[in-house]
Amino acid sequence: MESSSGTTLKTPVKAILFDFDGTLSTLRAGWEETMAPMMKEAIAGSRQLTQEESEALDREIADYIDQSTGIQTIFQMRWLADQVAKKGWNEQVLGEWEYKAEYNRRLLETVRRRIADLEAGKLRASDYLMKGSEAFLELLHARGIEMFVASGTDHPDVVNEAKVLGVHAYFKEIAGAPVGRADCSKEKVMRDLLEQKGFRSDELAIIGDGKVEIRIARENGALALGLASDENEREGINPVKLERLKTAGANRIAGDFTNTAEWLEWLGLDSK
Repeated sequence: MESSSGTTLKTPVKAILFDFDGTLSTLRAGWEETMAPMMKEAIAGSRQLTQEESEALDREIADYIDQSTGIQTIFQMRWLADQVAKKGWNEQVLGEWEYKAEYNRRLLETVRRRIADLEAGKLRASDYLMKGSEAFLELLHARGIEMFVASGTDHPDVVNEAKVLGVHAYFKEIAGAPVGRADCSKEKVMRDLLEQKGFRSDELAIIGDGKVEIRIARENGALALGLASDENEREGINPVKLERLKTAGANRIAGDFTNTAEWLEWLGLDSK
């Protein structure tokens, strides 16, 4: 586990907002490998790229995906539409929602195959949950901590995937991206926790693997806990995510949830 702050939390956390994909669930692991080639195809069109152009475009796309992890997919597709128009290599410039539909179609082929394997009993839900997450959620639930999920994944999909993985009942609310609207579910849930549910900022924590949720936590005075998850192994530190979360200003960073005592300490909760 890593720490980017030497301070000790004194106020016990009363509510936690979780990111979902890459933080709790690995059903969508590998989404970057779906998004990157789709973006490259859309930008390049029928143009025969030189090696230099191809490598430069690969870097540009990879850098954007890295820095945009955690935001709503529609905003990533808006960037894509802008890049297709800006480069001018592809005469067919689609709208952001059309690009999103195609990306979802490709990604959901993989997700649905994984869900089918779960439903057929070929795999267990624990095969697609971050190590230690089930025990951690159970401990938090037993202590009366209110838990919420906010995700950039479309709302119906994230609700369904939480049910498939058997963690749906732990959360008082699951908020995915609203279908057909470009709103940030993470910012909205954080606003609701502060303004409608009456929590103080020092009673709140956000746990996630992207810098978007870390930024939201820091901007609102909540505890920002990063999960530098290795989504293939489901445990241990992913060095790329580690650096991303450090740069974003996470108060604490871990690779999984196996060390529950330390997680509870970070949250200001009694580990006994």
